[in-house]
Amino acid sequence: MIFYRILSVLFRVIDFYQILIVVWAIFSWFPISNEGLFADIRNVISRLVQPYVGLFQRVIPPLGGIDFSPVVAIVALNLVQRGIVALF
Repeated sequence: MIFYRILSVLFRVIDFYQILIVVWAIFSWFPISNEGLFADIRNVISRLVQPYVGLFQRVIPPLGGIDFSPVVAIVALNLVQRGIVALF
């Protein structure tokens, strides 16, 4: 029973991280000054997301000026979730 509780928390963390990746990608579309609340939020999210998405940015070059690495990062997290479900 406690094992399933741990898996549930892990899945929620993964889901939250996927949301952070989407928010990070949306923030990258708009110019934001380096001062203020939005800049602070963007910096925090970037520090959390960039190390993971950066792994995919090294492998997948931008196509036509569009960076698809956040999409691939989210798909990879979904595959991890599905793999965990398949194991248990």
